[in-house]
Amino acid sequence: MRSLRRFLNRVANLATRRAHDERLSEEIQEHLALQTAENLRAGLSPIEARRQAMLKFGGVEAMKQDYRAARGLLLIENLLQDVRYAIRSLHRTSGHLRFTESKLSEIEQEIDKRMRPFEDKVTRLCTIPGVDRVTAWGMLAEIGLNMNQFPSSGHLASWACLCPGSFESAGKRLSGKMRKGNVSLRRCLSQAAWAISMMKNNYLSALYRRIAARRGAKRAVMAVAHALLVIAYHMLKRKEDYRELGADHFDRIDVNRIRRSLVNRLERLGHKVTLEPLTPTA
Repeated sequence: MRSLRRFLNRVANLATRRAHDERLSEEIQEHLALQTAENLRAGLSPIEARRQAMLKFGGVEAMKQDYRAARGLLLIENLLQDVRYAIRSLHRTSGHLRFTESKLSEIEQEIDKRMRPFEDKVTRLCTIPGVDRVTAWGMLAEIGLNMNQFPSSGHLASWACLCPGSFESAGKRLSGKMRKGNVSLRRCLSQAAWAISMMKNNYLSALYRRIAARRGAKRAVMAVAHALLVIAYHMLKRKEDYRELGADHFDRIDVNRIRRSLVNRLERLGHKVTLEPLTPTA
């Protein structure tokens, strides 16, 4: 409560700051006038008398700052200055953002115009979850249109450095760190992979969650980016659209293993499990 009362007093003092500053200036001028008159009686010239009075009195602005700090105004004044500076910065930033967005729109329109001869490939890549037109443009710009230059999808992934590294010495694997590779292609595919991580009910999102649970989100994103590159390679080479495998693809690979695992978990919790197959209803 005391802190709130002190803050309200500071705000009230701020509202009457001009009147306080005028009274302070009048008092300072009166003291300077008295000291100047005393110096004149001592035989100094008017200019020298005024200068000596200023020297003896000290810095006027410094005294005003000390007075404001004693009354709790300096903190609020600094806060108001910061707020005004932030408002001016926001105005400048908003103008810069509008300019940047207009330029980006012009660039996208120009890219779209130049990619019209390859519209069928762009549309085909856009059938992949998480891939939009900008991502498709970036992929085609980096890997090209002719997939025959890569003997396999593994060669393409190795060229793009979207596969684990292989560093061995004396038969011992030392590091699996990925190389730098094509930074633009990696950025493009990684953004699409992060978008897929927010999705549900598709194969790629199931792949992300499957790997993220064991290896972490970042490794899962790189794995999904690798999968996107492999999928794009086969789609462009075979001229086929994306075929969705479904979110339950990994469960359907080995149904018996999944069944045994779930039954064992329930039995460890103290349940007796009896499984009966569902009969389709007419």
